[in-house]
Amino acid sequence: MERRKFLSNSALALLAAGTMGNGCLIAKTNTARKFKIALNPGNIGVKANLTQTLDYAITYGYETISPFVEEVMLDYSPGQLADLKNKMKANEIGFGSTNLPVAFRKDNRSFLEDFKKLAPFCKTMEKLGATRINTWIISSHNSLTYNENMKQHAYRLGECARVMKDYGIRLGLEYLGTRPLLIQNKYPFISTLKEGKELIAATGQSNVGFVLDSFHWYTANDNKEDILQLKAEDIVVVDINDARKGFSRETQVDLKRELPLSTGVINLKAFMEGLVAIGYDGPIRTEPFNQVLNDMENDAALQANKEAINKVLALVDL
Repeated sequence: MERRKFLSNSALALLAAGTMGNGCLIAKTNTARKFKIALNPGNIGVKANLTQTLDYAITYGYETISPFVEEVMLDYSPGQLADLKNKMKANEIGFGSTNLPVAFRKDNRSFLEDFKKLAPFCKTMEKLGATRINTWIISSHNSLTYNENMKQHAYRLGECARVMKDYGIRLGLEYLGTRPLLIQNKYPFISTLKEGKELIAATGQSNVGFVLDSFHWYTANDNKEDILQLKAEDIVVVDINDARKGFSRETQVDLKRELPLSTGVINLKAFMEGLVAIGYDGPIRTEPFNQVLNDMENDAALQANKEAINKVLALVDL
């Protein structure tokens, strides 16, 4: 389930190529930059299928796209899949990450029913050449204590990662640092990078790492030194976002954010310096949950998003 829908329920409970010569959208290529600029259209309110997303990536200069695994499983013949991969290769575009298709937060029956479907999902990812799956950890629970919740998360996510490992896939876990989420249920749970490391270790699987989001890094009061304690392989996906002005760190809420560098509330320079210092080499994307952006036409949203990412790259001379 998408986090927007899940947390809302919890809370209530082209420019053409010829126009791009000024370089405002296509980021400068620097051999020192190891990570890849990722396009997940749903994150910025753009409605597109896999082929449309690939065309947008080509036009705007993105380097990875979401794999749309369910769409491929249902609609793609072997020939269509081969054509897609050839087009991606010709334009030097790879696959980023997709959501974990397992209801690990629900009752045991729901988890086991979804878990049966994970291997076929991963098999399709292997055919695509996609290697990253991500999910997020809700930071409180109404009935499970911290230790009980840790045990359940470690077992279920560890089992998922064990299946993924057979297909060369890594699992990224995102901690949510916003304080309101921490206290909205009876028992607080993971909400910081350090606690996230404990959960990752508890899964017992070597292919589990972080989804590191600048917004949650900020709201958790984590810092550059925390990032420097990681290795490049400890991070599976990176999200870059800014926070709203007029709110303290403690009162920021998860589903209201800004594009990176829109407000300057978050020290994205320090965040990026940490990633560069450890040699992070995976996808980097935005996830602003921003209504203004969502209301834009597709091309305007894609342009605004790419310009924001380029500004972030400029912070560290990339």
